[in-house]
Amino acid sequence: MLARLHIDGFILAILAAVAIASILPAGGGFADVMSWVVVAAIALLFFLYGARMHPREALAGLTHWRLHLTILAFTFVLFPLIGLALRPIAPHVLGDDLYTGVLFLCLVPSTVQSSIAFTSIARGNVAGAIVSASASNLLGVVLTPLLVVALISTTGGVSISPGSFLTIVLEILVPFIVGQLARPVIGSWLTAHAKPTKLVDRGSIVLVVYVAFSEGMQQHIWSTVQWWQVLVLIAGSVALVGVLLWLTSRVARLLRFDRADEIAIQFCGTKKSLATGLPMAAVLFSDSQVGLIVLPLLVFHQVQLMMCAWWAGRLSRDPERDDEPASTAL
Repeated sequence: MLARLHIDGFILAILAAVAIASILPAGGGFADVMSWVVVAAIALLFFLYGARMHPREALAGLTHWRLHLTILAFTFVLFPLIGLALRPIAPHVLGDDLYTGVLFLCLVPSTVQSSIAFTSIARGNVAGAIVSASASNLLGVVLTPLLVVALISTTGGVSISPGSFLTIVLEILVPFIVGQLARPVIGSWLTAHAKPTKLVDRGSIVLVVYVAFSEGMQQHIWSTVQWWQVLVLIAGSVALVGVLLWLTSRVARLLRFDRADEIAIQFCGTKKSLATGLPMAAVLFSDSQVGLIVLPLLVFHQVQLMMCAWWAGRLSRDPERDDEPASTAL
């Protein structure tokens, strides 16, 4: 029925997660349980990716340096330049703290799980997306604090937690390797039955939305700003995601990437990680500032998930175009 009405059930699921989190946010012990559920879902997601992916594809993703440099350039060069370009206007519209939050969101690394999940849904280069998104987070542990120190006036010292590296390894790399080892046993079955992987792809994103939005509700972030400021943040986020989806596609074609690589560039190059950004903000900024500073990232995170979910669904239904440029040698 949803298909006949041209309504994307994935978008409805994300909106439902936001609505439920607004009414019944996860708190206390339940929040701890949901955090572990998200960790388990992410680990299962990457186990399934490893089990479905041929080792040749994984190696090709690892060595595709042009793809990774392009994505990292969007994440750590173009985004910060956009944040700096807003400096003459944004503080007068949003106030200093919210503009600091906008600039901070431009400095955090890309998401891992949702970037890869959307790339998978849209039938893009999943192996390349795994490497690029993971590299973005690993580099971001160092680059984001350095960029914050260079571009934002912070209070207190800056520390980098080795736990960020460990999280990437335990939640992503280890399950992926285990999946690769299990591929001879279950790989053929997963290839023939794509629905379980699709369910985990989309279900994990819905869980992340619920947990992230619950976090914001528990911290009463929405009560610290005016309603029109939230609308400006939403409108600005929609515009930014839309422009970047178009720009990443144009750049990918100018650089003669194929369709699968173009999809990976779109979904890895337009994302910003709430899971990485929130802990970093807690370290880099004072307690009195952090609530307002993370609000733009929270809004942008929800907008990027909804818009990219719609775009990934559309790409998954589109036949491959004949006019796509051929991929250059790796």
